Amino acid sequence: MTRSHVPVLAGELIELTAPAPGETVVDCTFGAGGHARLIADRIGSSGTLVCIDRDPLAEEHFEELAREVACETRFLRMDYADGLALLGEERLSADVVYLDLGISSMQVDARERGFSYSYDAPLDMRMDPSQELDAREIVNTWDERRLAQLFRRLGEDPNSGRIAREIVKRRDRAPIETTGELVAAIEGALPAAVRRSFGGGSPAKRVFQAVRIAVNSELDSLDRALPLAWDVLRIGGRFAAISFHSLEDRRVKRFLAERARGCVCPPDFPVCVCGREPEAELISRAVVPTAGEVADNPRAKSSRLRSARKLRTAATA
Repeated sequence: MTRSHVPVLAGELIELTAPAPGETVVDCTFGAGGHARLIADRIGSSGTLVCIDRDPLAEEHFEELAREVACETRFLRMDYADGLALLGEERLSADVVYLDLGISSMQVDARERGFSYSYDAPLDMRMDPSQELDAREIVNTWDERRLAQLFRRLGEDPNSGRIAREIVKRRDRAPIETTGELVAAIEGALPAAVRRSFGGGSPAKRVFQAVRIAVNSELDSLDRALPLAWDVLRIGGRFAAISFHSLEDRRVKRFLAERARGCVCPPDFPVCVCGREPEAELISRAVVPTAGEVADNPRAKSSRLRSARKLRTAATA
């Protein structure tokens, strides 16, 4: 089951975080376990791998992996920010913490979960099927202004107003129940020239992204998780995050840049008086997939990997 999963930027993640025998690693977004399996091979029987994911299907993948790897394993089925908070309360000290953000292939490929605009399915998009809020509720109950703001802010869609109006018009006649009906509403909102401008792509991509992020509070989780992940790292530990769109990548970039910054004195000061030292050393800036990886796995195309090493804690800076 896990062996069919193709992890994105896997070689680069291993190279930059350099997991070693006996180390403790936290995989914040386990998914189908593609990265975790590679990590487990490197930390060996004396290492510990802690995996977090709120999707019950991920737990099934984890159980398979746990039977096959030599390292000690543990699974936390919860949002990764909550999982990191728990590990912090337990005073876990990790050598590597990494996040593979966004939606996993196992979720996209499960048609009945309604994540994809490529085929018709019930509107859902919940990473945790037990939560109440789903895509159907957002599409059918949020007012036009709120929908337009959602599509513009989280989908960065320039046609957000048109699409929101069309959705409201259609749902006034009958609820929008499926991904196919939502795609039809999006396409129906756009003039033919705009639809043609997408070439072979779908004009629904940005709206589906926005709705999915809202359903799962993905950016809120990331904002909560970044400082928690950093706190769990020991001095010398390595952090990495793979993101798939600018909203995620900007947050990771800003977070790491702030920790890699030293002196904050005004530029006209002749000498530093603040005494601030960097908490982080950037291991890499934005690492992108090779052309070969994109050819083999088109879902990798928009991915970005950033990483850093922890030099000290804020309290000792």
